[in-house]
Amino acid sequence: MHPNYRIFRFMSYLMNCSQRRSGWGCAARRILFSALLLVLPCAYVGTGVLRSEVSVTDAKAEKNEIVRLYRSMQLEGVVNWKAFRQAVAGYNKIAGKKREVLTLIDFSKPSTEERLYVFDMKHRRMLYSSVVSHGKNSGENYARSFSNKVGSYKSSLGFYLTSSTYQGKNGYSLLLDGLEKGINDRARERAIVVHGASYANPSVAKGGRLGRSFGCPALPTALARPVIDAIKGGSVMYIYAENPDYLANSSILRPSDLL
Repeated sequence: MHPNYRIFRFMSYLMNCSQRRSGWGCAARRILFSALLLVLPCAYVGTGVLRSEVSVTDAKAEKNEIVRLYRSMQLEGVVNWKAFRQAVAGYNKIAGKKREVLTLIDFSKPSTEERLYVFDMKHRRMLYSSVVSHGKNSGENYARSFSNKVGSYKSSLGFYLTSSTYQGKNGYSLLLDGLEKGINDRARERAIVVHGASYANPSVAKGGRLGRSFGCPALPTALARPVIDAIKGGSVMYIYAENPDYLANSSILRPSDLL
């Protein structure tokens, strides 16, 4: 369990209460939430990410910049704001990235909808959007269960760095390195890669859901190569779901990223 697990859960509670209620109780919760942001300890994690104390002012400035990015890319009504907010916050922290490209996979959406997005962060534009498969044991149309275990056939949440390409049994494929210990760091061992698959073609979704993988984010065959070429070689990927356990244990996201 992450050492700040209970703090994260408590802060998530405060945030949710503040969003649902108004009045003096809401103000008190906001004050307590802000105070906790100032006292969380610094921690260095082995992903090239420095987590440090962040003031409420800094957190608001960062959020405002992400809001501007979201609007300049014209993502309203297309990309889930909460997922984008977390993806960009993590992207900004990951020192090991080699390309100004961010991939977001939003597993809060069903497999029948486009839920993979590739962003050119330098030129502030979206390059691709597509349907994408999840692991067969993560759920039917929605991915609801996640695992880092070998043989689970489930998807794993969190941040990754893309690596090199290879030609495998699923054709042109892209290796992924999971950055979060206990969450997705066994991606190589589990052979979690980006690849194309006929079961991920949009026409399959007419049956009620897209086909499922053994845990890989599988793409439609026609899009696999161009997407892989756009993101290979050290770009950031974030796989999102509305999952409190992930947020409580993430070594990259901090409570202020949830504001």
